[in-house]
Amino acid sequence: MLNKPWREEVFKYMAGIIKAKGQKPIIVKGVADHVHLFIGLKPSMALSDLIRDVKNNTSNFINERKFNGGKFSWQEGFGSFSYSHSQIDDVYRYILNQEEHHRKITFKEEYLDFLHKFEVEFNEKFLFEWYEE
Repeated sequence: MLNKPWREEVFKYMAGIIKAKGQKPIIVKGVADHVHLFIGLKPSMALSDLIRDVKNNTSNFINERKFNGGKFSWQEGFGSFSYSHSQIDDVYRYILNQEEHHRKITFKEEYLDFLHKFEVEFNEKFLFEWYEE
């Protein structure tokens, strides 16, 4: 879990990794159980490679600093959705307000809503482990 006292530091670190990989971090923000990375991704970079590097490096960052008192690791997998340039402001505001947003809707509800909205077929047994606070 991404605890509040050090969460923003991790988000900044993630943005730095994305930038160091030659990609554009538009906003990196989240809550205790998930992170939204809004990225301008160049076609020369495979998203799965970028996410792998972000997860590996941030796990090491969190563990080296002993932020959560135990061994931290990300779940396997990730979800990604694409948006047009005209939607940048709306998506940015949505991600910026994650704390407020998740007072009304859980991550599971949000993610399932995205899957339905984007008409993504899925089998629930292959989705994330859900954590309820």
